[in-house]
Amino acid sequence: MRPLSKVAPEWWDYTTLDQEILDAAARLKADDLLSLSRPGFEVRFYDTLEDFYLAEALEYITAWQQATEERPAGICGPIGPTEQLPLVARLVNELNLDLRHAHFWGMDEWAVNGRPVAKDFPLSFARADLELCFDRIRPELRMPAENLHFPALPVDDFSRSFDESRCVVMQGGQGEVKHWAFNDPPRREGDFSDQPPSPEEYRKLGTRLVDLHPMTLIQNARTSGGGVVTGVPTQAFSVGPVETWKSEKVSIWHAGKHDNPFGQRLTTLMISKGLPDSAVPMSLLADHPNVQFNFYRGGIGQCAAEMH
Repeated sequence: MRPLSKVAPEWWDYTTLDQEILDAAARLKADDLLSLSRPGFEVRFYDTLEDFYLAEALEYITAWQQATEERPAGICGPIGPTEQLPLVARLVNELNLDLRHAHFWGMDEWAVNGRPVAKDFPLSFARADLELCFDRIRPELRMPAENLHFPALPVDDFSRSFDESRCVVMQGGQGEVKHWAFNDPPRREGDFSDQPPSPEEYRKLGTRLVDLHPMTLIQNARTSGGGVVTGVPTQAFSVGPVETWKSEKVSIWHAGKHDNPFGQRLTTLMISKGLPDSAVPMSLLADHPNVQFNFYRGGIGQCAAEMH
């Protein structure tokens, strides 16, 4: 019997793991993370935030440069982090990069009453993408509106778009509940009362409506809503493992803002050592053939008691 979560007993999350794994992650020093690279999993460090976010923005550019009429291509990107988005627009404009055959997929979107929120919703991810990036690109360079894909109903149409164009890279951050997009751990109920879904079961999930873990609600209230938890929707639409495994590469960006020193270490260790567990959704990327973790060195921190 695995232990109950220390933060949300009705849910699965990383606090239900074997204590040996948790302790091993906490012991890792910053430079130990670099040694966890292996074939199919690369760990990179960036010494400045300028270099970090520029490198993240350049993933958009290099993906879009591969797009042709015969073989359209693009990138799936997050809201969190967002600092790269204005840089993407500036690079497109400065390079005169024609995006007519390029595509973009938004990873996720909030849901209210079972439907994706409209772009006038204050926390709308589509709105953030448009305002911070796409509306800043010169009109003659912009991709056609139909090449901008945001999670919507019916979700099968959104999922199918990953078959119609190459997703060169799926980019993301890591939340405190160890998710990419809104691939949160499930509730501890029904068939999953004693054990979380197996990695094989979880990987069958595609774009869908997700019930959000309480840690996710608190984190998003902190990072985007001034701490007003009641203003954060309890559901969202999210790309799933199905679309993630259709992406040629998964690139995760750790600036130290959206997850803490322990969380950054835990998922790096589990992916490196091949320890997928759906209570730690990011760890399922241990089975993806091309994953890169990108760290801002100044945001890695340390796992030690430090009174303030």
